[in-house]
Amino acid sequence: MVALRSRRYLLAFAGATVLAALATGIPTDVLPNPWFTRMTPVRTLDVVLWPLLSLAIGALVATYAIPACPRSASGLRAGTGSGLLGVFAIGCPVCNKLVVLALGFSGALTYFAPIQPVIGIASLLLTLLVLRTRVRAALW
Repeated sequence: MVALRSRRYLLAFAGATVLAALATGIPTDVLPNPWFTRMTPVRTLDVVLWPLLSLAIGALVATYAIPACPRSASGLRAGTGSGLLGVFAIGCPVCNKLVVLALGFSGALTYFAPIQPVIGIASLLLTLLVLRTRVRAALW
């Protein structure tokens, strides 16, 4: 528990959280910017999930600054996957080239947009699960 209060962890947490917020908020245009434009309006759930995912990703990334936390390839893959799912969840459904390529423009709005909240919640839960696993491994 002491490691989670260390200056090293807190700095890594703050930096990773800001970086995650910018990396997910700018391209999805949840964070208004001049470089990207959404074709669909930002939903309330996008605005709620964006900071929650950023905080969870920041906390997860910061665990890699704790020497006592074991490093595992599966945890790294799950953490990376949850971050990518988060981008799919809060992004504009018709701005996502992969979704439009797979489903078409109308398919992205008809089939993908309604499941984005589920993807977002799954992404957040996966991130929290990996975080919990890493913290428990460090404490035991």
